[in-house]
Amino acid sequence: MKYLVKDFEYYLKNEKGSSKNTIDSYLIDLKQYVLFLETYHQISKPKNIEKKHIEGFLKSTRRKVSSKSLARKLTTIKSFHHFLMIEKEVDEDVAKGFSAPKIEKTLPQVLSVDEVVSILEQVDKTKPLGLRNMALLELIYGSGLRVSELLDIQMEDIHLNQGYVIVKGKGNKERMVPISDMSTIALRNYIVKSRETIIKDQRTNFLFVNQDGNRLSRQGFFKILKKLAYDAKVTTECSPHTLRHSFATHLLENGMDLRTLQSLLGHEDISTTQIYTHISQKRIKEIYRNAHPRAKEE
Repeated sequence: MKYLVKDFEYYLKNEKGSSKNTIDSYLIDLKQYVLFLETYHQISKPKNIEKKHIEGFLKSTRRKVSSKSLARKLTTIKSFHHFLMIEKEVDEDVAKGFSAPKIEKTLPQVLSVDEVVSILEQVDKTKPLGLRNMALLELIYGSGLRVSELLDIQMEDIHLNQGYVIVKGKGNKERMVPISDMSTIALRNYIVKSRETIIKDQRTNFLFVNQDGNRLSRQGFFKILKKLAYDAKVTTECSPHTLRHSFATHLLENGMDLRTLQSLLGHEDISTTQIYTHISQKRIKEIYRNAHPRAKEE
């Protein structure tokens, strides 16, 4: 079935327009599924797959992964079997009827405004990489970008005079996102004073580059942020996505409506955006309990 896995990859990329991260995740799950079928059931042709084989794979996997990961694996399997139907490799979709496991919803970590400011204050703006780091942080927090969107920005996507950036979101869908004044200042300083110094003789069109002049990786940005958060003595678990969550929560707390926030974040479904109302309510309760003299027992 290896050739079908390759065809499925092409289908995800060119017909469904899935992002690289989605494709990578699907392929990891699918290769595990195919290996299970071949190893335990000697199945090499998709027409021999039955519902009991899918049940067996999910049962064997359930002990090793979270419900969220299991749900993603089931989504991969269902998508693959739907693809097999489209390609007329099978006569029926045996993955139909499987329901995803119930996922326990947990609220994402959010930084306070003071914590964000404290992290920004750790950046050494006297050095080229420091100017880059300031631009990174101001843009991801100031515009609420996904880390993949941030690091995929090309030079021509930035429009500082007009105050916006074009980003490619999930499914390669483009959207225009406003840039804050602080982001504009940080980006201009980085582009004018720092970027050419960092890239040296390299030629790249990516906005954010590493010290070797190549595109900055997700791992590279994560390490930068972790170090700055550590220096700032921020105890909240901090990742690039934490800054996106913080952006959304702080805007809601200051009166932004859900529809506008949904547009800024690039969410297709407003129910995804609604989680930030729960975060805001939780934070309001915490602030109240800490501030009111009779809110809690001494």
